[in-house]
Amino acid sequence: MTYCVGLLLNEGMVLLSDTRTNAGLDNISTYRKMFTFEDPGERVIVIMTAGSLSVTQTTIAQLREAIEDPEASPDTSIMLAPTLLKVAEIVGAALAKVRAAVDEKLSAMQGASASMIVAGQRKDGTMRLFLIYPEGNFIEATEDTPFLQIGEHKYGKPILDRAVKFATAIPDGVKLALISMDSTLRSNLTVGLPIDLMVFRRDARQAEINLRIGEDDPYFRMIRERWSAALRDAHRAIARPDWMPEVPRG
Repeated sequence: MTYCVGLLLNEGMVLLSDTRTNAGLDNISTYRKMFTFEDPGERVIVIMTAGSLSVTQTTIAQLREAIEDPEASPDTSIMLAPTLLKVAEIVGAALAKVRAAVDEKLSAMQGASASMIVAGQRKDGTMRLFLIYPEGNFIEATEDTPFLQIGEHKYGKPILDRAVKFATAIPDGVKLALISMDSTLRSNLTVGLPIDLMVFRRDARQAEINLRIGEDDPYFRMIRERWSAALRDAHRAIARPDWMPEVPRG
């Protein structure tokens, strides 16, 4: 399985993905799920993937092929598309086409599914963040809902719901994304290290941070230890319910 999360903040964007892929309990591999398409200063586009590896890899390969095509146009290449909305449409169409082609070769019980997060900014445009569904349709993050997730999102969602706002500073956004990932890693064995982190600032249109974080990363290890300790301290500090009788000790 997978966990990917994207934060749309006033200062910029924070993107985080794991790398574990499994087909059964004894077939676990590491595959990158974050892909960057960058023309520094002109546009930066990041795609994160979840679901069937055959579907996502084929879709990314076809998007790259379209970029390199000598006859590429704004309708076919995400690097020529006039808006990020058009980028989302191109990615959605490619994903839906690949998924349908794979489904034709599989039985109804084996249908392949995949989803993607598309994030980026082009020159003279605003930062935008989309979640692309398997059918190719999509939704967009807003100032009211400034984050999107794909994959095993339920474990890492509560901290984001409580703490992430559009006005959240980028360093705090990075911390919250890492805490969200740690919560998922602890609760689901199909999500695993290493993880890929990307940060870019508003109007920079190029990555400021592009980092792979492994088990031995001191900052992530500190985050995991401090968050666990903070949760233990918090629940111990909460008063006992007044409707629960105190049990005598001794």
